[in-house]
Amino acid sequence: MIKHKGRIFDFVNEKVRLPNGITKYYDFIRHRGAVVIIPLLSKDKAVIIRQFRVVVGKYIYELPAGSIDKGEKPSACAKRELIEEIGYRAGKIKYLGDLMPCPGYSTEILRIFKAGSLKEVGHKNEEDEIIEPVVVTRAQVRKMFKSGKILDAKTIASFAMIGWI
Repeated sequence: MIKHKGRIFDFVNEKVRLPNGITKYYDFIRHRGAVVIIPLLSKDKAVIIRQFRVVVGKYIYELPAGSIDKGEKPSACAKRELIEEIGYRAGKIKYLGDLMPCPGYSTEILRIFKAGSLKEVGHKNEEDEIIEPVVVTRAQVRKMFKSGKILDAKTIASFAMIGWI
């Protein structure tokens, strides 16, 4: 049963039969999925974003990402989000794998992409996004992670997938 229908996800309460035969009601978030993009300018430079996140009330550093629109292919979403968030079009895009950020309470699956052969085209944030693209080196990413400046789990996991952390 949907308790709240949102723009990006729904909050539901459903009766679930567990493998051991027990039946219980569970509250969780049903999410249509999202993408995370690792935009590489070179083998040692990437573009991350400094974004104001309302939920935590501050700016954080993270990789570009976004929810997949209904009927949209993940790769198309990744290309769209790159333009919207950092102002680059990808000449190459490669799917790397999936992440489940919060399997205890959300169905969300993040599709991870690496983007290369980037061409600057100017970015156009959505009106409710406050985003600043930041060019970083691999060494800077490691330093930011070790010093606690990168706390976003999807960013940490995605950089780990390519050996940057």
